[in-house]
Amino acid sequence: MRGFTWADFAPFAAMWLEPEVGKHIPFAPVPRVQNWVRFNINNSNWVKKGFGSFAVVDHKNEFLGTVSLFHGAGSYAKDFDGAIQAGWVFASRAHGKGYASEAAGLAHGWLDAQSFGGRSVCMMGVGHLASLRVAEKIGYRKLGTAEDEAGTVQLMERIRDVR
Repeated sequence: MRGFTWADFAPFAAMWLEPEVGKHIPFAPVPRVQNWVRFNINNSNWVKKGFGSFAVVDHKNEFLGTVSLFHGAGSYAKDFDGAIQAGWVFASRAHGKGYASEAAGLAHGWLDAQSFGGRSVCMMGVGHLASLRVAEKIGYRKLGTAEDEAGTVQLMERIRDVR
């Protein structure tokens, strides 16, 4: 895991166009021009907020996906909105290999060490079993469900690991 570089844009944009990636994401596929905006916003969050997105790469430094910490714009529930939200998206070639669990775990370890990192939330479609498993592995517990443009989504919460 590392910060994004400009060289990551092409594989980042390509990932968001993959049908397998967008299967459980209501706003995907994401056109290249919109990815340019998203890519820059993800990176500027580090300066503005002190947290943001991590690029996940393999041992050859090839882009696999991203784990992000951000403030979402939804209105799902009073105990959900306003918290730091986590998300992870990986290119289809990285699916099922444990990269998401490992990278999300590392990102949350980093978050736990920050003074602002006491609580985070995440959400995914109730049928997105792979993301549900990743969330549970790194300590998220079900908070409830809500409706959005994709249908029913699972809201989850994680409290800092104090071990």
